[in-house]
Amino acid sequence: MKTLDWERMLLNELPTTFMLEVAVRVLFAYLLVFAFLKLSGRRGVRQLSLFELVVILTLGSAAGDVAFYEDVPLLPIAGVFFFLLLLYRATLWAMDRFPRVGLWIEGGPVTIIRDGQYDMPALRQQNISCDEFFMELRQLGVEHLGQVRLGILEVDGDLSLYYYSDEMVRPGLSVLPEEFKSCYRKVPDSGMYACSTCGAIQLMLQEQQGVCERCDNEHWTPALESTRCH
Repeated sequence: MKTLDWERMLLNELPTTFMLEVAVRVLFAYLLVFAFLKLSGRRGVRQLSLFELVVILTLGSAAGDVAFYEDVPLLPIAGVFFFLLLLYRATLWAMDRFPRVGLWIEGGPVTIIRDGQYDMPALRQQNISCDEFFMELRQLGVEHLGQVRLGILEVDGDLSLYYYSDEMVRPGLSVLPEEFKSCYRKVPDSGMYACSTCGAIQLMLQEQQGVCERCDNEHWTPALESTRCH
């Protein structure tokens, strides 16, 4: 086999007119995926659950095959889409009829913030890093955890937050990037400090060194008490 054979790399043994067939196949795959999304009732990608994402990836694989391979006939691919739609509808029916099935397939909402502190085991269980978690909070207008009364990770990956009123905001761990907060092992001044690992709040005296009771961390950052900007 000749290396860097452009004729083989571009079309191999296919005629140039096969590009017209590729266009027809892509249009066919596009219409099938579009029809599936319309029939399934999805309005947007953000609404996709884990099960629905698996279905879409399966559709994408089938659509890719029919678009690029000349030996893949169209009708079997249409059958794949049809039976996937039936499977999708049957699974939704089972999830609605039997709640345990839905819980097994998609999981349930997970509480990751409670009373201004986040749940580290819950984050680890969901394979979410602290940096990713803090980024999500910043995008929702949160400056520190003390502004949040309850945070729930929904089954579709969205984060639902329930805030304290301005009068009820408590000291909390800053979610800003590291360049905007200081971290100490021996605190320079007396005041409220947040554990840099788990967000636990503790009153500390000047030059005091402390060990967090929740996670045994020894590093602290000044707790913020600012209210949210409305």
